[in-house]
Amino acid sequence: MLTCDYKVIQIDGDYAHLQRIDMPQEEEKLVALALLPPEIFEGCVLHYEWMQYTLIK
Repeated sequence: MLTCDYKVIQIDGDYAHLQRIDMPQEEEKLVALALLPPEIFEGCVLHYEWMQYTLIK
């Protein structure tokens, strides 16, 4: 099971660009806003676990 934290790099239309905090060399992940908490903003940190994202910062 994958558990990690992502930083929201950019919100672009209906998608957010996420960067893994523990592996910044990895390519950004593009995720539909519908799968993310509605209160996200650029620069916030999301925790991913059990196929769910939760806002932590």
